[in-house]
Amino acid sequence: MGRKLRDAAQTIILSWGWRRMLIAGLAGALSSLAMAPFNLWPVLFVTFPVMVWLIDGAGAGRFNGVTSAAIAGWWFGFGYFVPGLYWIGYAFLVDASTFGWLLPFAVCGLPAYLALFPAAGFGLARAIWPRGAARILALAAALTVSEWLRGHVLTGFPWNAFGYALTEPLALAQTASLVGLWGLTFLGVAIFAAPAVLIDGKARRPWLVPLAAVAVLVAMGAYGSLRLARHPTVLVDGVRLRIMQPDVAQDERFNYSAKAAVMRKYLALSDRATGPQATGVGDATILIWPESAFPFFLTREGDAMAQIADLLPKGTVLITGAVRAPDLPPGVPVRRAYNSIYLIGDDGSVLSVYDKLHLVPFGEYLPFQDLMEKLGFQQLTRVHGGFIPGTRRRPIAIPNAPRALPLICYEAIFPSDAVTGEDRPGWIINLTNDGWFGISTGPYQHLQQARLRGIEEGLPLVRAANTGISAVVDPVGRITARLGLGVEGVLDARLPAAIPPTPYARFGDGPVAIILAIAFLLAIRRRQTGADF
Repeated sequence: MGRKLRDAAQTIILSWGWRRMLIAGLAGALSSLAMAPFNLWPVLFVTFPVMVWLIDGAGAGRFNGVTSAAIAGWWFGFGYFVPGLYWIGYAFLVDASTFGWLLPFAVCGLPAYLALFPAAGFGLARAIWPRGAARILALAAALTVSEWLRGHVLTGFPWNAFGYALTEPLALAQTASLVGLWGLTFLGVAIFAAPAVLIDGKARRPWLVPLAAVAVLVAMGAYGSLRLARHPTVLVDGVRLRIMQPDVAQDERFNYSAKAAVMRKYLALSDRATGPQATGVGDATILIWPESAFPFFLTREGDAMAQIADLLPKGTVLITGAVRAPDLPPGVPVRRAYNSIYLIGDDGSVLSVYDKLHLVPFGEYLPFQDLMEKLGFQQLTRVHGGFIPGTRRRPIAIPNAPRALPLICYEAIFPSDAVTGEDRPGWIINLTNDGWFGISTGPYQHLQQARLRGIEEGLPLVRAANTGISAVVDPVGRITARLGLGVEGVLDARLPAAIPPTPYARFGDGPVAIILAIAFLLAIRRRQTGADF
């Protein structure tokens, strides 16, 4: 077994040209199986050592070490992101006559761009590459930095960060309460890459590093199991949720002529009886509709607001997504809009509004919007002038319920967007429309990432999605209620109570930054001394 492993590793280390690119791309593609809905993270014990061996062999061909490693990293990233993000192509088929031609550019172009970040991580790791086990720390630190950059550069897109591999089973995900997503990323890379040192012939006990990695994994599971046992689901008294999942086709959501049909469906679904204990909207204190629920500006349609007021019983409020027009004099055309969450009282009055801060490039706005529109380009939502961001995020005060932190759509994938600080809410409300992505892996990945925000902060998550997956999640990540993908219906549930702030909620990414600095210093020191560890 040891001889065969060394032979395989040597084949990878000495590979060059198209073989090297193919090995990197295949390793990346297999690594995507670690993400939802598959969660086959043991495959990373095979693919992440390949990363180490590719960097070991960097510089064996025409290029210098850093360049060769970066090229391998790009191919690994491209192989990882294409199967992980293929579902983006569905969005271009909603209006295929207008956007269909862009599908191959999106499905290949976005992964090609995102692959620049693992390329940078590989290159950085190679620049400080030591011998022996210390190179595992170098790779883990470098890839964590590159993943953090992917989550922040040009608005950021940290989708399927490597740390999400450690979110199933749920016990493993509890470590996020200590170190957050970026800490999980560091641990994940270090743990899964550890078997690479088994080929180090000069090491006295090469099996110690993989054994230590398994021990860390077991410790994470033990900590998580204890944390889950310590925090059973506790429910908030007097708060009853009803989440409406309409499963409305995308073309109807942007078609004003569908206004009447959409409203009829929403009103009927919201008041649907689901059992003896849930005979309609009258049994709920909070009714929740998904993101951008209407093919019109809600508060500019008095009849729609009146219908909502008629629907809501005394003491029941509605939380809904809607496109919001800025306050303008009558007759002035709308040139910009907000993607918003409204809190509406039982009399039809607007109690609170949140405007989305983190907009989707090319989906909700175009860079250089006015120029691009003059050239004939549109963003996918086809809102003339594009969406504009809100100014700040603050918890929404809800009558007779804990305050809620609002997150719209993919805002839930950014750890920094869920940071609550001293102004701590009682729960996270995430309204989304994953109908853009059809019946694919995308909505499962989105839920997995949103759930981790609650674990990081110690807050329950309530999620309303147009086509699914709608869910209620307690503050340690247990899904207490859910509606599946592509299902029309309503979900009745109680609101879980928050738990005390987690270490991550109190200290943020500071401790992880210190760990990364130590890892870099150790790797650099080992490189300078030539030590095997």
